[in-house]
This record gives sequence, C-alpha cells and structure tokens, in this order.
Amino acid sequence: MIAYIVRRCAQIPLVALLVTLSLFFIMHLLPGDPIYAAIGESEASLDPEAIHQMRENLGLNDPLPVQYVRWLGDLAQGDLGRSFKDRASVGQNIADRIPITTQVGVMALLVAICVGVPAGTIAAVKRNSLVDYFVTVFAMFGIAVPSFWFAMLLIWLFVVTLGWLPASGFVGVWEHPIDALRHMVLPVAALGLTLAGSIMRYTRSSVLETLNQDYVRTARSKGLAENTVIVRHAVRNSLLPVVTIIGLQLGYLLGGSIIIESMFAIPGLGRLALDAINGRDYPTLQGVVLLFTVLVLVVNLLTDMSYAVLDPRIRYS
Repeated sequence: MIAYIVRRCAQIPLVALLVTLSLFFIMHLLPGDPIYAAIGESEASLDPEAIHQMRENLGLNDPLPVQYVRWLGDLAQGDLGRSFKDRASVGQNIADRIPITTQVGVMALLVAICVGVPAGTIAAVKRNSLVDYFVTVFAMFGIAVPSFWFAMLLIWLFVVTLGWLPASGFVGVWEHPIDALRHMVLPVAALGLTLAGSIMRYTRSSVLETLNQDYVRTARSKGLAENTVIVRHAVRNSLLPVVTIIGLQLGYLLGGSIIIESMFAIPGLGRLALDAINGRDYPTLQGVVLLFTVLVLVVNLLTDMSYAVLDPRIRYS
C-alpha cells in the first residue's frame, strides 16, 4: 500500500504540470488583451507607450516559454504571482475564497450522498414498483439537466413566485448559521440534487447486482431480518462503484460551482475563475486551475485507497 501511495503521489506533480502547461498556452490564444481588460478603457484612449510599459512591467512582452518558466520558478518558491487586475496576491485571493467554495461544495456533496444512496437502495429493493419508477425518473432528470438550468427553475419557484428564499449573496456558516442556511439552500440544491441523480443510478444498479449474489440468499436463508440483509450485506458490498462515482463527480462539482457561484453572487473560487477568464487575468486563472487539478487528483487517490477499507480482499502492490 505504501509503495502504491508513493507512486500515485509522484504522479500528481507531473499531471498538474501538464495541465498548467496546456492551460497557459490556451489562455494566450483567447482574444483580447489583459492590459485593456484590467484598465477597462478603449484602446483608442490609451497611450501606446504607456501600454507598452505596462506590458513590460507584467512580463507580457517576453516569449510565452519564458513567461511559463518564470511562473514555474515563482511557483517553486510558493508564489502564485499577482493578479493583473489589482496586483493583489493570487495566493491570498485563493486562500480567502477557499472556505466559501468549501462550504458550498461540502454541503452539496452531503445532499447528493444523503439523497442518492438511500433513494437508489430503496429503488433496488422495491424493483419495478412505483417508487422505483419515480427514483429512476428523478435520476435521469439529474443526469440530463444542467445545474444552471435547475438553478434558474429553483430561483423562479422559491424566489420569484413564493418569495421564501434570497436570490443571491453569501453568509458564512461560522458567522450566522441560520442566515447562512437560507442563502445556501438554492445553490446547494442546484448542485447537490443534480449530482444525486448519478449516485442514485449507480447505487440502484450496484445494489440490484448484489441482491442476486449467493451470500445474500444465504443470509436470508439463515433467518436474518430483511433490513439486516440489505444494510449489512447488500449495501455495504455495493459501495465500491458508488464511491468511485462520488470521487469522479468532484470535477463536475468544481465545474458547476463556476456557474452556480456566478448566478447566486457567491464570492468563491468559481466566481474568481470566471472573473479571471473575463478579465484575461492569467495568473489568477492559472492558480485556481492548479488548485482544482491537485484537489481532483488527491480525491481520486483517496477514493482508490478507500477500496481497501471497504473490501479487505483488495490489496495494492
């Protein structure tokens, strides 16, 4: 196990390097100039000499390979650079917004798991019943419908029509728990319930397959209660595919947060990334994507490691 973990950890810097390298050159193919995007003035009203000096100060006149190597050198010293927009530290901007995105993401993931796993299990146990059909339709809805469309539907229903919840804003749960929950209901529901669709589907399929195994029939023949058979033998042995899909859905969660945080005016990492794209703020976008890449790789590693915990027969060499 230790050797496997070391090999996987050694792959993380290489993958992150390839992602940042690809992103760096793709960003510079985007139309527009970061100088004009940061200043917010028309090209005609700016002094060409001043613009040239600003580009020189930011290192934008250097060849792209030189800019990338310089960024790597700063990264090796723990410096993500400074924003083109306000010259603030990119690392500090990201650190300030991590708790916000963490609050939204963790709550959405908890909703997805708490809804998806029980619903998928019940659908498998009550196969071909009305409950099963309802869960299947809901799962297909969650898989097919984009989170931003579902968010607009929730806004129309609970904000415009009923007026029960605020349409935007953010309050930290550590500041005012009740008000924070009111602001989190819609974005968390938009992300969590669409993610729950995939978890439902995989849970149902996995539990159905497990219920047909010999050891489940043996457990029933011994006179064990049905709830014990389902929870102890069926669900527990069906968790491997479910854990896999939960780990893989982290990328969907991070990608969805970019749109959802913008729709609900949540000042998290997703909103920071979108503002960086619109403002051609290369250092900020590079830092956010690097963080997202490392996070996805680490979660995938933890997901693989959890297999050995869920199934003792699995061994890594």
